[in-house]
Amino acid sequence: MATARRILTIVGARPQFVKAAVVSRAIARHNQAAAGCPIEEIILHTGQHYDPAMSQAFFDEMEIPAPAANLGVGSGRHGETTGAMLVGIEREILARKPDRVLVYGDTNSPLAGALAAVKLQVPVAHVEAGLRSFNRRMPEEINRIVTDRLSDLLFCPSARSRRWLEAEGISQGVHEVGDVMADAVLHYRNRAILPAIQGSFALATLHRAENTDDLARLKGILAALADCPVPVVLPLHPRTRKAMERERLAAAGFLRLCEPLSYFSLLGHLERCAFVVTDSGGLQKEAFFFGKRCITVRDETEWVELVDCGANRLVGAGQERIREAFAWARDPLPLATRAVYGRGDAAERIVALLVGAARA
Repeated sequence: MATARRILTIVGARPQFVKAAVVSRAIARHNQAAAGCPIEEIILHTGQHYDPAMSQAFFDEMEIPAPAANLGVGSGRHGETTGAMLVGIEREILARKPDRVLVYGDTNSPLAGALAAVKLQVPVAHVEAGLRSFNRRMPEEINRIVTDRLSDLLFCPSARSRRWLEAEGISQGVHEVGDVMADAVLHYRNRAILPAIQGSFALATLHRAENTDDLARLKGILAALADCPVPVVLPLHPRTRKAMERERLAAAGFLRLCEPLSYFSLLGHLERCAFVVTDSGGLQKEAFFFGKRCITVRDETEWVELVDCGANRLVGAGQERIREAFAWARDPLPLATRAVYGRGDAAERIVALLVGAARA
């Protein structure tokens, strides 16, 4: 058997835990099959999501291998947290000597991981490459662009994301593999924990700085949710909770606040809810995978395919536009092609490409 290739997987936020779980499972299956090129995976947690409900609960529930190290960076300004991650990730790379660094998504964690790796001449693979909102005021957009530029293996979730990379002159090492979030829903759906809620309700999440740090936008979204024709369950992200406490904002009308949901509880709420209201990228897709319409309280989205097929509506933060979308969202979602994000085998395809790169 060939010598195992060592991969350092870097995660830091809830969506990355979900994505890493399915790829880690695919790596384990590959190794059990004795395919001739085993992979040794080392998981490094930056500590970007440090709240137990946003971090440890996902590792426990999803049976993700325990991180070899947790940098414990926590929250702060972008420069402060990214710099702290760079220092810690560089130290771990030098100590563990991986053959490749694997990063996910568009937070500061993949940005810092990619930067630290390339400066030490370690190749980088980026899962969820090629996404673009074309709004460079969003920190996530800058993170996506830079991470893609630094990666030599780029795993795209859709044809659109692959074409956006091609338009930027990036074609080498680009692979359209599908979306690992689809893999996760297929695998974990039967473990969903259904909520003890009677009757129809909507599920909402709110966490992006463009909404939580702008008082007018935050007030507009909360006021619209309070006027929803069905109760709205809003699990509070730590950033949203702090913003509401700072501005002395409280739930009103049909709005019901709760603690962050575990992943399986989130799946249960998606199974039961009438529709979704969110500024999250991942939840837009998860709503689609559950056949639910999604009202996105942003001015743009990187998941354009969902808008094109009628599953998603961009409404910004204005009260009237959000309210007007409620009737649309309550209509059943027509059967749309789920193959837009692959067929649930993205993790296997990613592992096969990682193995191919290791053998090269």
